[in-house]
Amino acid sequence: MLGLVMDQADFSPIDSECLRCHAHEAMRVPGLCASCRDELGTKFAADVKNIEVARYEPTMHVTPNAVALKDD
Repeated sequence: MLGLVMDQADFSPIDSECLRCHAHEAMRVPGLCASCRDELGTKFAADVKNIEVARYEPTMHVTPNAVALKDD
């Protein structure tokens, strides 16, 4: 046996730079700070709409052959 040791991922917050505003904040993974996430979330919030869609009715593009129409 080789005695391999699997490292556990450490996601404890470290001081990182925001990719958008370059402010330093403790983050688990590098990305956006909390204020940038909130600002973008409100800026690009979408209204949810229910859209009625017609029921899908499959069409037959081929003519059934004699074997498929044969009665037993």
